[in-house]
Amino acid sequence: MSSFRTQFRLYTVALIALLLVLFNMLVYTGFHSLLQQYVDGRLLGFADTLAELIEQRPELLKRPDHEIVVPRGMQVADERMKELREVSHSVHILALDGRVVWKGSAVVPRPAVEGAVLERGKQGEVVYETIETSSGAPVRQVFVPIRQQDEVRYLLQAEESLAFFRRTHRSLMGLLMLGSVAVLAASWSGSGWLVRKVLDPVGALSRTAESISESALRSRVNLNAPFEEFERLALAFNGMLDRLQKASESQRRFTDHAAHEMKTPLTVMQGNLEVALQRARSAEEYREALVSNLEQVQRLIVLTRSLLTLARFAGEQPPVKLVPLPLEPLLRELIDDLAPVAEDRRLRLVLEHEPVRPVLGDAERLNQVFINLLDNAMRYTDPGGTITVRLSGSHDEVRVAVRDTGQGIAEEHLPLLFERFYRTDPARARDSGGHGLGLPIVKEIAEAHHGSISVESEVGKGSVFTLTLPAARD
Repeated sequence: MSSFRTQFRLYTVALIALLLVLFNMLVYTGFHSLLQQYVDGRLLGFADTLAELIEQRPELLKRPDHEIVVPRGMQVADERMKELREVSHSVHILALDGRVVWKGSAVVPRPAVEGAVLERGKQGEVVYETIETSSGAPVRQVFVPIRQQDEVRYLLQAEESLAFFRRTHRSLMGLLMLGSVAVLAASWSGSGWLVRKVLDPVGALSRTAESISESALRSRVNLNAPFEEFERLALAFNGMLDRLQKASESQRRFTDHAAHEMKTPLTVMQGNLEVALQRARSAEEYREALVSNLEQVQRLIVLTRSLLTLARFAGEQPPVKLVPLPLEPLLRELIDDLAPVAEDRRLRLVLEHEPVRPVLGDAERLNQVFINLLDNAMRYTDPGGTITVRLSGSHDEVRVAVRDTGQGIAEEHLPLLFERFYRTDPARARDSGGHGLGLPIVKEIAEAHHGSISVESEVGKGSVFTLTLPAARD
């Protein structure tokens, strides 16, 4: 597998090479066009001036000395005439059939002019042509019509060598190639520096991740990176470590508490069995030992069921089936079922309700929630107290509040009530028969229904547990 460092540098250089090719093509094409326009404009300016002179003084074509002499009365700048005399050797005057009627001094012979060029010249067009001489040198030609009495009579053929033009192109190409090589070399070196700057924070993350183990989850990344994105990455990585540490500690506590909870009944059972086997016992004594062990087995079964429930809710798909469910009939039936238990404990169960919308809920799981809440309320409410279940709601949510007049819970215990195996003292003492898993199960079920559970309490005045669920949509 290739490294990101190498791939990044190769892709960077390849991208810059592609951009350089496009840039060089644009520069070369643009320069070629501009230089061509310059050559053509210069050539046309010379030819136009000469053609205008001949149109005004046609008798100049009859001079045998192959040189056009400017009359004294002609208003032509001295510099322009000097230029005309210097380049007159590159001028031909052609008849419309292609015959040369006048040529400059020391003119190099040229191939016959094509008929298409002559035809376009007759129409009064200015025609450009590029030819190759016998020596291979390129020549640029322009054909300018010469008019007499508003009629084309001759064609002036002027030409200029393109050797300088070609040399300039070759020089430009060399400079572009040399510049491209220099840029590619600089991009290869620069990409190495850039990739080091980019990968240094990633390397720090990798080293931190490699050094982390379950026993060293307190390590954190401190990048001090100059880039906002890497700071966010470091914060996200540290946040993940925080969650992992919290989850690991919670799992460790859960495992320790579960083992401790199981160890107690198992130790009691082992002691009972050892005592029973030390000597011969009567049937009644054996029965007492079996009854004691049966109670411990029941306690283990309850604990195991609670642990299995929590394990199932810890998965990606909680074991709930959400359907539209009215809560008032469910609560009324539950209170009717628990009324005899409340009477035995000399407690009063009261249901207060108002019209509310159904919720999306699982009747079996919500029934488990209400049983846990009511069981806690009855367990820690003194005889003669009242437990009130109030059903209320709004347009978007439904609330079920279980209020008791019991012992209440100290404020420092409230944030920890829904942690697994947590018990208050004395309200959640082990001798009350609980394992500290009822309220954590309530929380898991509430969250599986996209709801929440909260508690308010005051010592000596009682507690209120409130389950909030979203109302079902119409």
